[in-house]
Amino acid sequence: MRRREMLEFAVLGLLHESPLHGYELRRRLNTRLGAFRALSFGTLYPCLASLQGQELVSVDRDEPRAAGSRRQRITYTITDAGREAFAAIAGRTDPSSWADDAFDVRLAFFARTEREVRLRILEGRRARLAEQLGAMRAAEQGERLDRWTAALHSHGEDATERAVVWLDELIDAERRAPQVRPGSLSDPDHPAFNPPPTKENP
Repeated sequence: MRRREMLEFAVLGLLHESPLHGYELRRRLNTRLGAFRALSFGTLYPCLASLQGQELVSVDRDEPRAAGSRRQRITYTITDAGREAFAAIAGRTDPSSWADDAFDVRLAFFARTEREVRLRILEGRRARLAEQLGAMRAAEQGERLDRWTAALHSHGEDATERAVVWLDELIDAERRAPQVRPGSLSDPDHPAFNPPPTKENP
């Protein structure tokens, strides 16, 4: 996922929860998603304009609050097409889904992602980090390092090893979680939601 696509996905994911003003949307992106901690309005508003142009987001303009004020509060709302676009990205399991920046964004919206997709992304991320860990250890054996460079390598190796253990725990928990029918999520607003069968509707 390119950074622009990651941002659009994250914006649609947050708007999936509720309509938001631009300021609140930026605040949530900056506090909840590490990849966008330095996000500026100069980056966010072109993204919102693009989403609006694709009819994935609709805009409501409130009347100015103060007398004589020309500023309008603009509320952004996800459209049905936006929900479908979000679901399409949430269902992808290509290698870009577990790349360094993209993985964090995808993980943040796992509640709106199918179980099998979550597992594939977690397993892909684990495989990538395990490969990186092996490369780190091989590099240490083949090169003499000063103590500062060695400390840096050791720190990176420890962090990667902890991340692999953390992913193992997530994968294990996901595999042990109760099974749900494919295409069924607990959120009725999700495009993939299918109500569980009932006696009246088997």
